[in-house]
Amino acid sequence: MEIIRARDYDHMSRQAANILSAQVILHPDSVLGLATGSTPIGTYRQLIKWYEKGDLDFRRVRTVNLDEYVGLGAEHEQSYAHFMRVNFFDHINIDVKNTNIPNGMNMDEEEECARYNGVIRGLGGVDLQLLGLGPNGHIGFNEPADSFTKGTHKVALAEATIRANKRFFESEADVPRFAYTMGILDIMQAERVVMVVSGEAKAEIVKEAFFGPVTPRVPASILQLHKNFTLVADEAALSKSY
Repeated sequence: MEIIRARDYDHMSRQAANILSAQVILHPDSVLGLATGSTPIGTYRQLIKWYEKGDLDFRRVRTVNLDEYVGLGAEHEQSYAHFMRVNFFDHINIDVKNTNIPNGMNMDEEEECARYNGVIRGLGGVDLQLLGLGPNGHIGFNEPADSFTKGTHKVALAEATIRANKRFFESEADVPRFAYTMGILDIMQAERVVMVVSGEAKAEIVKEAFFGPVTPRVPASILQLHKNFTLVADEAALSKSY
């Protein structure tokens, strides 16, 4: 496990963007696993800036997103499909046909999970997976559990996750209770994993996840076992770990 200690959020975002941009430059046909949430936005903004300068070309890049809310269509303003368009895809030259996100409107759990597992396999797996860290240690929507999950699955969101996401909705009651998410196995099979974490509010869970035991009660802890995992965190997020 490599830890890159950043000064602050902007420095963290640039450090992570450096890693992703190098991947795209060296391997223009890379498969990128992408994350949503507030933390990766700065990384996406930096990549957009470098694209606008002519430093990056995304025409051959393929992407798979970690997750999507069940019950939200791609045009819903709180869907992760919408998030990715607004915060990244609409600002670069990626072919929309090369972007993949679970279909939150497919109510057939078995069918949708099998479809998305097939998408990932069809791309040959993920070359570089970008992650954030949930307040309870979840990655994607892999919530604390008694065992680590494998492939894409439908998950009931933990109360801590619902509370954390309610700021994006009119009320807590509007937050979807279920999501489709890539499984732990999908993430662990990525050639490289990069996680971005910022802020003192994440300091305790960073300590638990990366300086404590590997346990499915803290899903992110399994990344300690990944062959090529980089944690990019600012000083506030690492404040309880050293």
